[in-house]
Amino acid sequence: MAVGDVTTTHEHADTEATPHPSGRHLMDRKWWTLIAVSVGTFMLLLDITIVNVALPDIQRSLHSSFSELQWVVDAYALTLASLLLTAGSLADLYGRRLLFTVGLVLFTLGSLCCGLSTSPLFLIVSRSGQGLGGAIMFSTALALLAQAFQGRERGTAFGVWGAVTGFAVAVGPVLGGLITSGIGWRWIFLVNVPIGVVGVLITWSQVAESRQAGARRPDWPGFVLFTGGLVALIYGLIRANETSWTSTTVLACFAAAAVLVGAFLVAERVGRHPMFDLSLFRVPTFSGAAVAAFGMAASLFSLLLYIVLYLQDVLGYSALATGVRLLLLSGASLVTAFAAGRLSARMPVRWLIGPGLVLIGVGQLLMAGLHPASDWTHLVPGFLLGGLGIGMVNPPLASTAVGVVQPQHAGMAAGINNTFRQVGIATGIAALGSIFAVRVRHDIVQSLSRIPDVAHRSSGVATALVQGNNPVSAAGAHGMQAAQVAEAARSAFVSGMNVILVIGAVLALVSAVFSTVLIRSRDFVSSTPVPPAG
Repeated sequence: MAVGDVTTTHEHADTEATPHPSGRHLMDRKWWTLIAVSVGTFMLLLDITIVNVALPDIQRSLHSSFSELQWVVDAYALTLASLLLTAGSLADLYGRRLLFTVGLVLFTLGSLCCGLSTSPLFLIVSRSGQGLGGAIMFSTALALLAQAFQGRERGTAFGVWGAVTGFAVAVGPVLGGLITSGIGWRWIFLVNVPIGVVGVLITWSQVAESRQAGARRPDWPGFVLFTGGLVALIYGLIRANETSWTSTTVLACFAAAAVLVGAFLVAERVGRHPMFDLSLFRVPTFSGAAVAAFGMAASLFSLLLYIVLYLQDVLGYSALATGVRLLLLSGASLVTAFAAGRLSARMPVRWLIGPGLVLIGVGQLLMAGLHPASDWTHLVPGFLLGGLGIGMVNPPLASTAVGVVQPQHAGMAAGINNTFRQVGIATGIAALGSIFAVRVRHDIVQSLSRIPDVAHRSSGVATALVQGNNPVSAAGAHGMQAAQVAEAARSAFVSGMNVILVIGAVLALVSAVFSTVLIRSRDFVSSTPVPPAG
């Protein structure tokens, strides 16, 4: 669910397309283009949502630490965030069919390597390979459709593509649970291999090539500085849960991130062809859309990792049972998205985006207040409200990002908005994870200090709990003491969950305020067919 609506496209730019042999062949090819793009998009979106429910099994199988689990998710999000705009520029320059094919190949190879991983590091690197391929496909998917379809058929094609993305997001948790519980977590990646091979064959043989006339070269300095700053920031945030927020390594990472991001902003301001046109942020509505994208991703989307760990590690549900329960969230989102798409043509979109973020925030507040004796049903109201909120935000947010710029800048505007989503996911998972780990360690140490013969092992028990290992075994406890340690561990985990749920709620609510204030109707470009903003 981390990506939502992806609208990175250069559909309004002048293009040079490879001529087709005949009108009939043209008709055939455009539907093959829709199939190829839908298959690729379904795969990469599915692997965002499908991985979450498999993480506890991955942790046990590869003996992964808590930090390594964070990197399994963040490696994908980081690669997407850093490469989306650069990949779009390369596609405009060298050809969208060529780049989409390369993306499919890289994603398929990355999936194969993920499924064959024998260590957490190998899996993390392989996930980066998936992210590389995913970024290239994201940046070219809608441009290929826009080139192949015209008039009403373009709307039909985009509608089919949108339905595929919604279905992938909704079915991901359940499908991930079925595969993980049935034949093992490796197959959530390996099933991509034959699908990817078919997608490559269709793309290369049936999709027409297109490129942008006079396309600019990628902003390589901007790409390097932006990527370096993101990696330093995320590494520092994740490292903080292993050491402390004031450790030399963590502070050095934060300092490096600040320097690199600062240099990136300077480079974008003075560069001739920046990947981020900073002047777009002078438009309040564009900034409001970026805030909304970041806030939604850094709050509820980032919390999904920890909700899955709670359902499986604390409540003991299987991957399949967890996926079924998460259907309440994804299903509510899918249902509301259809209604929001229709309403966005009749009412100001800020009254969908702002209230939607409020629902996401309130949903997280309802999920908080967990107790050691709580069952999964405590999460149901929050799942439903959060899902309704996501469905309200996603459709109008996609159109808002491109609706306030001239048509020739639509690709960059959509890419920046999607980049904010991925940055939100990456930083949210890292920051919330560190806060969660600090709170769990504090509570477990405090609780075990009152249990004789166990207090001196409290640090090891805390580490075991955070890493997903058995805290009772780490304590070496038996009998009554084992029960006390288990209860302390459960209480500490729940306490950590409550803290990050509240933080996520505050982030969503603050984003709701800013986006509602910033998004305005007068910022929209009249020549761009988007709904009013209010």
